[in-house]
Amino acid sequence: MHHYKSSDKMSALINANPLLLMAMSRFGISLGFGDATVQQICKDQGVDCPTFLAVANFISHGLIDTAGVDLTSLMYYLEHAHSYFLDFCLPLIRRKLIEAIDCSGRDEVALLILKFYDDYVDEVSRHMHYEDVKVFKYVKSLLQGQIESDYSVSVFASGHHSIHNKLNELKDIIIRYLPQKENNLLNAVLFDIINCEQDLIAHCMVEDKLFVPVALKIEADVESRPKPVHAENAEDGYSTPLSQREKEIIACVAKGMANKEIADALNISVNTVTTHRRNLAQKLQIHSPAALAIYAVLNNIIDINSLK
Repeated sequence: MHHYKSSDKMSALINANPLLLMAMSRFGISLGFGDATVQQICKDQGVDCPTFLAVANFISHGLIDTAGVDLTSLMYYLEHAHSYFLDFCLPLIRRKLIEAIDCSGRDEVALLILKFYDDYVDEVSRHMHYEDVKVFKYVKSLLQGQIESDYSVSVFASGHHSIHNKLNELKDIIIRYLPQKENNLLNAVLFDIINCEQDLIAHCMVEDKLFVPVALKIEADVESRPKPVHAENAEDGYSTPLSQREKEIIACVAKGMANKEIADALNISVNTVTTHRRNLAQKLQIHSPAALAIYAVLNNIIDINSLK
């Protein structure tokens, strides 16, 4: 199986899998690129090449490779997929469905089918709106180094579900129970429904297999960083005030004193000094004597002239 590479011609990818035309449009790649390679086209049109290839290889070959995937670019792709489904694909199917079946009011079955479809579109709209305003907003804040305590990527992943099932039911109803008219409108709309169903399956799989793993990694990276503390909520620049003893320990460390020297100077045990230093490192997220010296000077715990 040939996995797409950046050196492949984009036209070759489309010839191998025409469904990649939809992926291209969602990345904002326009046609008319001649025999240019994937790398050249992505560069010329401002698209992240590794992200495009990750999506293209997953859709075409089921290859899951998140290495090098840019989360901002992937969310751009997913958001434009939402716009395609809600603003173009699903409304177009509705118009064709109305033409293909008698929705004038004389055929109650036709009206039931149309209502079934409208209810399904409402469900899809709610699903994608939630992702746009909650999930993607949350992940964009992660990319800025911020994290919300009341949400997580795992919450999204655990509740994420496919949204094609009702469309599959509608397809089966049309195939099995709806009489065929003399024209080909019903076959045409059925063909569109089948394509839309497959597109929605692929879309949800991209979210599950590419978006979620990359977002989880970003989330873990952000969670592992030292938490910033805002000065307006703190004393001495930190949310937990320092005791007088802690300030004395900091001053001694800043002067370059060893634990035994600090213990002798403050008339405490070496174990107590060690405990204080460990707690200070956790409280201040400062782990080196040099950084602690800077902190001590900036917070008026020690005069710079007293440093060695």
